[in-house]
Amino acid sequence: METQSETTPNGGSWAAVLAAGIGCAAIGLFTDLAEGSKFFSAALTLSKPVGNLSGKTTFGIACWLISWGVLHLRWSRRDLASPGKVEALTAALLLLAMIAVFPPFFELFSGG
Repeated sequence: METQSETTPNGGSWAAVLAAGIGCAAIGLFTDLAEGSKFFSAALTLSKPVGNLSGKTTFGIACWLISWGVLHLRWSRRDLASPGKVEALTAALLLLAMIAVFPPFFELFSGG
């Protein structure tokens, strides 16, 4: 039987879970910004053949990696005994991301 000192902290794992939600929500936000603004659409176009999708995914992945790194540094040595808040926040971020990339929603911002 493992004692408390022998268990591995789970904070780093929960950091990865929350960072995934942050990255997904960022892609949703970039999608809505690109639909609502010609300026953002042009700014997110990193590759002309791909269009603004190149920036949405690139910057979304950057948000995911940065948030994962920051959260991992802060939580890697912690043991989240009750990670319910992290689970709830991640679920909310994933729900927001799914709504944000749903065409009937983001077309509300296209003005057309």
